[in-house]
Amino acid sequence: MTLFLTHPAFLQHQVTRGHPERPERLVAINAALGAPAFAVLDRATPTPAPVETAELVHDPAYVAALAEARPAEGLVRLDPDTVMSPGSWEAALIGLGAATQAVDAVMTGAAANAFAAVRPPGHHAETSRPMGFCLFNNVAAAARHAQRAHGAGRVAIVDFDVHHGNGTQEIFWDDPSVLYASTHQMPLFPGTGAAGETGAGNIVNAPLDPGDGSRAFRTRMTGVVLPAVAAFRPDLIVVSAGFDAHRDDPLANLELDEADFAWITEEILELAARQAGGRVVSLLEGGYDLDALAASAAAHVAALMRA
Repeated sequence: MTLFLTHPAFLQHQVTRGHPERPERLVAINAALGAPAFAVLDRATPTPAPVETAELVHDPAYVAALAEARPAEGLVRLDPDTVMSPGSWEAALIGLGAATQAVDAVMTGAAANAFAAVRPPGHHAETSRPMGFCLFNNVAAAARHAQRAHGAGRVAIVDFDVHHGNGTQEIFWDDPSVLYASTHQMPLFPGTGAAGETGAGNIVNAPLDPGDGSRAFRTRMTGVVLPAVAAFRPDLIVVSAGFDAHRDDPLANLELDEADFAWITEEILELAARQAGGRVVSLLEGGYDLDALAASAAAHVAALMRA
């Protein structure tokens, strides 16, 4: 069965008025996944990860500084886009808990695959810097946890968020045991993700131009990203599932829809079945139009359930 993890504490990560990464995002996803078609989902409420989980991929001094930065009331701005509220620290630790508990379930065979609807998102968070709405890098922690706790030799991260996951790339830049492969719009925030950025040969970037749609996205995936993952022969695939490449999203200019997200999910699952024992863990990243996000996440989870 597909495991679905989320937690009410994610709604307590508050942001400034008008901020696109708002609690209503999870309300929309939870409403969509409350439909009868998703009644058979195996639902779980994650627990907070220990601070040491963050330190798998972040500098301990950064983790301590982030803990110190949490406000007793109101909001504190960490950069022009990234804020903390009184509930943000707990939400971030529970996000890491969701990531590692999803890995535990998939690696032990307790679940066929898993999707965790978490916030704040994570793929912009670098070793020692919050960025782009992100505090801790959830997918990076999931990958490292799979290696440390379950002996995964090679972990592939596939990122189809419209923004490049600069944090994930930076964390694993010179680590050949983790493959990071991304499609994303370029130019766009955060300004990284050129095809020439290859790390230790383990970084694969397939940028898309503004206005590109389904055909270009699928061509980059089948021509660049998926072959790289297949050649890597991973023991686990972790997905940075951002749905902001949808044509209705306000923060970018790609022209995808929910059918494209269902398609790439099916492609990842097929590859995982051949080379990773079917093991796939997916973690929510972006997606800022509520209707598009809800429909896209539902299409993604429905595809996971068909595996």
